[in-house]
Amino acid sequence: MDNSVESAGNDGAAMGELSAADAARLNDAKKQISQELGKVIVGQQEVIEEIMIGLFSRGHVLLEGVPGLAKTLMISTLARTMDLAFSRVQFTPDLMPADVTGTEIIEEDRSTGHRGFRFMEGPLFANIILADEINRTPPKTQASLLEAMQERQVTVGRTRHPLPNPFFVLATQNPIEQEGTYPLPEAQQDRFMFKVYVEYPSFDEEFEVARRTTGMETGDVQAVLNAEEIIRLQDLVRRVPVSDHVVRYALSLVRQTRVGDDGVPDFVNDLVGWGAGPRAVQFLILGGKARALLEGRFHVSIDDIQQLAKPVLRHRMVVNFAAESDGVTSDNVIDRIVAATPTTEDELSRDARFQKIFAS
Repeated sequence: MDNSVESAGNDGAAMGELSAADAARLNDAKKQISQELGKVIVGQQEVIEEIMIGLFSRGHVLLEGVPGLAKTLMISTLARTMDLAFSRVQFTPDLMPADVTGTEIIEEDRSTGHRGFRFMEGPLFANIILADEINRTPPKTQASLLEAMQERQVTVGRTRHPLPNPFFVLATQNPIEQEGTYPLPEAQQDRFMFKVYVEYPSFDEEFEVARRTTGMETGDVQAVLNAEEIIRLQDLVRRVPVSDHVVRYALSLVRQTRVGDDGVPDFVNDLVGWGAGPRAVQFLILGGKARALLEGRFHVSIDDIQQLAKPVLRHRMVVNFAAESDGVTSDNVIDRIVAATPTTEDELSRDARFQKIFAS
């Protein structure tokens, strides 16, 4: 297992307290990246922020949106703002796992005539991976990403090959034209920190897109961060303190998604088929830490957890047939869970329903 998530709660005490300069570093990085992305990408500020939270939290992000919303352009431009190795994998039905991870080839030493195996690295051996239209390839090839995303390594034969650090997978999928596609299994979606919906732009944003893309204007994007700086900023995120109340609040949101458990609301039992696992709590807290620093704050707030509830939980909850037939989505259920959860410590601890959740 990747211990970067599992040990998140112990890093703060070990690494010391944050300073104002520490908080300013990540806030400045956010502004610089946003400024460079703005040369090419119009709007989509919420999507960009969630991608940056994922990057600085050492998480992976799944983006879903219809064609033409600049998902691929956004990711490739983000890679240009960082002095990192970038690979794009266009997933197709005939793509094989070895095409992604790499394979061993027989190589002959011309001086001695000796033949031996040499590992030829696949496109996964980069810092930022764009897994484009990941739902276009069969489950066997999709599964080749699992070890890389979780363990930051690739096993070929009996040999483990470590991946570079930092390592960040950004996958895209198309919600339409589902014929001939292979939806990601829930277990694989759980490896993604966020599932981000890329929506249509506003009128003014689409006007600007049309103006820019039909003329001679091009954006000259500059790299503003290198690998060492990104690793330093990722370490800063782990040092952000989080109160017990915020942790308890995050746990309350996640545990309310688990059908049949004590204290779970009736509407969840009626609408949800399967709830979120422990990774949801870990990513809510890690994402809250990154969001706090990106906004120049030293602590995680309830608002941070609430703002990240949908991207963290929407792909970890499975609504049942009754909900689907009524047009109820996981986002609708998350909204109701957030609305039903007290935000103050006194209210949360005194509520009889949450006392059952805390005692379970």
